[in-house]
Amino acid sequence: MANQLAGKNIAVTGAGNGIGKAVALAAAAEGANVVVADYGVAMDGSNPSSDVADATVAEIQAIGTGAVAVAGDVADPVVGQQIIDAACDTWGTIDGVVCVAGNLRERMLFNMSPEEWDAVIAVHLNGHFNVFRPAFAKMRKQESGGALVGFTSGAFMGSTAQANYAAAKGGIISLTKSAALTAASIALRGGPAINANCIAPVARTRMSENVPFDFETGDPEDIAPMVLYLLSEAGRSVNGQIYTCVGPRISVWSQPQEVRSMQAPEGRWTIDQIAETLPDSVGVEVLPFIADLERRAAEAAAAEEG
Repeated sequence: MANQLAGKNIAVTGAGNGIGKAVALAAAAEGANVVVADYGVAMDGSNPSSDVADATVAEIQAIGTGAVAVAGDVADPVVGQQIIDAACDTWGTIDGVVCVAGNLRERMLFNMSPEEWDAVIAVHLNGHFNVFRPAFAKMRKQESGGALVGFTSGAFMGSTAQANYAAAKGGIISLTKSAALTAASIALRGGPAINANCIAPVARTRMSENVPFDFETGDPEDIAPMVLYLLSEAGRSVNGQIYTCVGPRISVWSQPQEVRSMQAPEGRWTIDQIAETLPDSVGVEVLPFIADLERRAAEAAAAEEG
């Protein structure tokens, strides 16, 4: 089936390159009008330009659907509002937003500067809020509702050299789940259908070009179909989910919940009681990234011995 997004007006941040551009072009191929939002900066944040946004707009117009560019920094709430206004002022509604824009400032936590922390939180986490907020404000008043698609990463579980990125991606999950909960409450009161979900992509992009891929990966174009599904009417009932997209594989993440409990024998726990009881009762949950580090260390040690 073609034209799954016909008549819809979609805004995509980071649409000048990589996954954002792949999503924007794929949305246009399915009939959507697209706001192409991209600041066009180098990876270190320098040399802002509207060239990449304008180039994507030209490609979309060649497909035959509408496109407008917004070349601004999503870390600025004014720009977030401009992105939504561009869709509404041009085509009347905003039917979906996809927040792909991101940056990196890699550093071990103990060496990370406040500026490096703030720069990543501003673009990733604040950038999502700055677009989600005005989009949701419009969608809740539209009979057609809308869709919010955030971009997270498996790094939300922790990262040795990207604590800022990991923290932002964890925040994006909580923000998106909050939007999903709010959307569900609106629908239960008879309001429009709005959904909010996250994609955790694995793909070769400009931002990942320095990553030594010794694990499963794919291309930006592999991510687009799942995004379009969540934007379409077919995916409107999907809400509050996280999906990994890598190559031909799509996976859903579990929902966090308590898994084991223990009760104090009487009154309040003492440290000694916890020390005696916790290991065999509640215990710990394995952090996959630590387990992977331990595995790699063991393999390296075995190789040296061999």
